[in-house]
Amino acid sequence: MLYPSLADLLNQVDSRYLLVNIIARRARDISVRAIEKEEPFDYKPVSRAIEEIADGELRITIQEDDDDNDNNSDIL
Repeated sequence: MLYPSLADLLNQVDSRYLLVNIIARRARDISVRAIEKEEPFDYKPVSRAIEEIADGELRITIQEDDDDNDNNSDIL
């Protein structure tokens, strides 16, 4: 069994689509920061992003723009 389970992750995020996008975006941020600082990876960026979501370290907010009804999400 994988940790964290998909069910646990979906308790933090409303949809699988949003979950995948958040994980990818956060993993990319982790990767870019490590490369900029010339630090080796102690872990896989995707694994770390998943752990952050499961542990509640990331808060996801969705902001709706009244002008064009596009959803913008911010990872805090």
